Amino acid sequence: MKITDLMIKDTMILDLQSTTKEAVIDELIASLAASGRINDPSLFKEAILAREVQSSTGIGGGIAMPHAKTKAVNEATVVFAKSSAGVDFASLDEEPARLFFMIAAPEGAGNVHLRTLASLSRLLIDSEFIQQLMDTRTPDEVSALFDAKQAEEEAKTAAEAEAQANKAGEAAALRKPAAVIVGNPDSEAFVVAVTACPTGIAHTFMAEDALKKKALEMGINIRVETNGSEGAQNVLTSEEIRRASGVIVAADKNVEMARFDGKPVLQRPVSDGIRKSEELIRKAANGDAPIYRSEGRSGGDDAPAGKSGTIGGKIYKDLMNGISHMLPFVVGGGILLAFSFLLEQMVGVDNPLVKLLQTIGGGDGAFHFLIPILAGFIALSIGDRPALMPGMVGGYMALNSNAGFLGGLAAGFLAGYVIILLRKVFAGLPKTLDGLKPILLYPVFGLLITGGIMFYLFDPIFSSINEGLITGLNDLGTGNKVLLGLVLGGMMAIDMGGPFNKAAYTFAIGVFTSSGNTNGFMMAAVMAGGMVPPLAIALATTFFKNKFSETERKSGITNYVLGLSFITEGAIPFAAADPLRVLTSCILGSAVAGGLTQLWSINVPAPHGGIFVAFLSSNAVLFLLSVLIGSVISGLIFGLWKKPIART
Repeated sequence: MKITDLMIKDTMILDLQSTTKEAVIDELIASLAASGRINDPSLFKEAILAREVQSSTGIGGGIAMPHAKTKAVNEATVVFAKSSAGVDFASLDEEPARLFFMIAAPEGAGNVHLRTLASLSRLLIDSEFIQQLMDTRTPDEVSALFDAKQAEEEAKTAAEAEAQANKAGEAAALRKPAAVIVGNPDSEAFVVAVTACPTGIAHTFMAEDALKKKALEMGINIRVETNGSEGAQNVLTSEEIRRASGVIVAADKNVEMARFDGKPVLQRPVSDGIRKSEELIRKAANGDAPIYRSEGRSGGDDAPAGKSGTIGGKIYKDLMNGISHMLPFVVGGGILLAFSFLLEQMVGVDNPLVKLLQTIGGGDGAFHFLIPILAGFIALSIGDRPALMPGMVGGYMALNSNAGFLGGLAAGFLAGYVIILLRKVFAGLPKTLDGLKPILLYPVFGLLITGGIMFYLFDPIFSSINEGLITGLNDLGTGNKVLLGLVLGGMMAIDMGGPFNKAAYTFAIGVFTSSGNTNGFMMAAVMAGGMVPPLAIALATTFFKNKFSETERKSGITNYVLGLSFITEGAIPFAAADPLRVLTSCILGSAVAGGLTQLWSINVPAPHGGIFVAFLSSNAVLFLLSVLIGSVISGLIFGLWKKPIART
């Protein structure tokens, strides 16, 4: 496919009028909309801005390439535009951008389209070609220039591939020209690189081409693997990694790193692969980089850019690993529980289908695995595979005690760092015992230490907390009913099913059962307080879309169902990822909801069910209003407080 098949003449703007970055984006989007290439300009702009939040697509050299891959696009298109005056696009070199390429890719973009976009990205590394583009005056000239340049590059690539195949005697190389090692065949200097950006459309391939061209100039051989929209291409072989002097990882997303164990590895943002290619190649060729250890983590000044390069970023990444693996259990189990509550009201609690759904989704099924999975995969992120088992066992111990999901978080981090500690302790053992470490030493000692700390430290601490809370709640109940409602509602949101949540719920159940299931005032407070967190998350992800990833927004929709069903755990993934904002906002809203139920003397004669038992309450309208007010308060606080983030 020709680049000009995507860069249609009708969308080109050769006299761009905008003078600010956002105005440029708006003008380019308007051209796309006018030609019918996108179906939702607002959604497309949202995706474009989300990519800009992560890092500017003003790559320097007078070029900007704002891009997005989204369902708002009808057909893959590139809008070409020129500005004679230049626009401040927050470019990497802080120079004005004059040439703009807005790339619009549909969610289902085919491989041909993606390869064509990759070809476009590679062309824009050529400074002479850029000047020729600046000199064009009509859309026809632009199209002709791209057609000629693309044909020239394809012929050059084919020639290089043929030469490589003849030299190596490998005819297969003709079929995979991108895998050719470039540089000086007579030089022994050899480096390997991986390039990747979140969308995998432009920067991935521009970094690849910049590294290859610079290596050719420097007389250094290089092989580059790309992690673009089509997945990993030209994957590095173990032999190539073995003989490389150093490794360059120019990436803004996770790539497979274990294969580089023991090699000097430079971990940089993908933009450095474009703008600082010479520096990276020189350092990699000289082995001037931290030695990467897959069992722990490499350090040094060349740690990955962004969140992963800081202590907070490291913790965030480990949390995300646990949360992403736990999320299917929350969603699957929560939805089945919600259906069981609905059916229970229609056919009764003894119905076999109700029991089946509650068994599969509840404490004996999916929900039984939430905390162990969370803890296990946090541990895996920190200490690799040897940490998975002790992490999951620690999480299971937290599940069966009052440690709750906070205890699970602690178990995950504990197990991960216990394994790292054990690696250091056993580092001095003879190499003949290396085979025993992963199958004997790490499992036994990792489990013993993690389990021992969980058993002797967390259980007693959280049990004492629970007992003290229940005693305090009983005393508080005699003084001020509204204040008690505030406290109970707020406690339901403190740890989303942990000791505080359980203490409040246990207190309400105690009052409920001791009164012969007639005093459901406290139950109203805890149920309203427990419904608020997932509903608040759902509202925030709905009305503050630019502050959440696509995955988070989809999970937010699920939280509508979970919240209405009184399944507080739906908010756990968000609370674990951003505890300060989520917990603070949810505690406030839940407290308000709980207090309002007591102010309006609402009685809920059922220990669970959410909206499905609301109509059995003494005043269904006021109960739902309490939940709504609390959810709106929490959702607004969280949504306004949270900063916009990048979406991949």
